[in-house]
Amino acid sequence: MPEQGILRVAIAGASGLVGSALAEFLRQGGNEVLTLVRRPPRPDAHEIGWDPAAGRIDANALEGLDAVVHLGGRSIFARWTARRKAEIHASRIDSTALLSTGLAGLAQRPRVFVCASAIGYYGHRGDEELTEDSPPGAGFLPELCQAWEAACQPARQAGIRVVNLRLGLVISRHGGALRAMLPAFGFGLGGVVGNGRQYWSWILLDDLVRVVDFALRSEALCGPVNAVAPTPVTCRQFTRTLARVVRRPALVPLPGLVVRALLGEMGRALLLTSARVRPGRLQAAGFTFQYPELEAALRRELAPGTRSA
Repeated sequence: MPEQGILRVAIAGASGLVGSALAEFLRQGGNEVLTLVRRPPRPDAHEIGWDPAAGRIDANALEGLDAVVHLGGRSIFARWTARRKAEIHASRIDSTALLSTGLAGLAQRPRVFVCASAIGYYGHRGDEELTEDSPPGAGFLPELCQAWEAACQPARQAGIRVVNLRLGLVISRHGGALRAMLPAFGFGLGGVVGNGRQYWSWILLDDLVRVVDFALRSEALCGPVNAVAPTPVTCRQFTRTLARVVRRPALVPLPGLVVRALLGEMGRALLLTSARVRPGRLQAAGFTFQYPELEAALRRELAPGTRSA
């Protein structure tokens, strides 16, 4: 069973969709949360200064933490030019390596380092059911995720328990894919993307912050962990369910050719790739999803007055 008690946790990427929800969740539980910031830390604001691009971090401020969570990285939701790819790669691998090496060199190391990764690790796999033991795919995202996870090695070698959370499609009306889809679906202009048979593995933001908290406390978890709900759906199932929840038709398809023309490699990798991922290690460790079914998750997220986490 996961350990209980108050934790002292530092979060990198605390201003993002997941990081901000996680910080609020942990604070509400009485935990002490510090945030890593690239600007000069404000006095008495529980901030730790770092500059991944320059290879600088205030290592002294990391001493005595119980846990560190790294969720930062350049957004992948933009056309992948060669420059953008380099920025995506550097923002994840360089920052992770800096943080991992810094933690490894501490006299009082944290017990656990939870670092984001992604189910992009698996690449395009059709209907194949994927677990944490499945081999990586080929292409930019699989190679990125492999390098991302490998950058945690200094912390692992120093005896810190490392958890690489392979994130799926995060369901939140405040950001990510759902926020981008809602305007079209609200006007009845949504529809299937590509042929609709590709699997989208998803997780509600509320459940994701609980997954991170579980990973912080559960000694049984280490290495790659699929942070997805246990019921992946096809794109066709996803769009039909979303249309039902918002009470609008979903009659305007987005052909694969259009996706490729408008969004290029990014659109193909994020919208047309199929990854049917299962959260095997989470379930084996005893984690219980509050929203394992897509329709209930969407209704929870889109209910009037609902706030995530």
